[in-house]
Amino acid sequence: MIFALDTNIISYYLQKNLQIKVKLEHAASRRDKIIIPPSVFYEIKRGFKHKAAPGKEFAFSLFYKKYGVGEMDLDAWEAAASIYANSRKTGRPIEDTDILIAAFCVVNNYTLVTNNTKHFEAIEGLRYEDWT
Repeated sequence: MIFALDTNIISYYLQKNLQIKVKLEHAASRRDKIIIPPSVFYEIKRGFKHKAAPGKEFAFSLFYKKYGVGEMDLDAWEAAASIYANSRKTGRPIEDTDILIAAFCVVNNYTLVTNNTKHFEAIEGLRYEDWT
């Protein structure tokens, strides 16, 4: 299985959350793959640019080098546009970064790991888990 980590999960990891660390180790023991969606990379990095936290920023650099950052291809951008339109039609708009995370996961058949399940529950075809 391939897990894509949401921003909040990486934040918990950087805060040394033991439960997230154990879940990542368990996934590694099963030989599951972990990946960081590109919009999550952006969200984390913009936070460091706004508010300096050199220790956490260094820990994040080790983290993303270990697991890797994915790329958005045209299929993912197309899926993002559809998710946006569907969320507007149903009257439940979703933030752009969440749309990009979801599209990245749906197109690549990844399971999103998030603590914000309400942000993603209306997105058709998205699998997600809450590791908290």
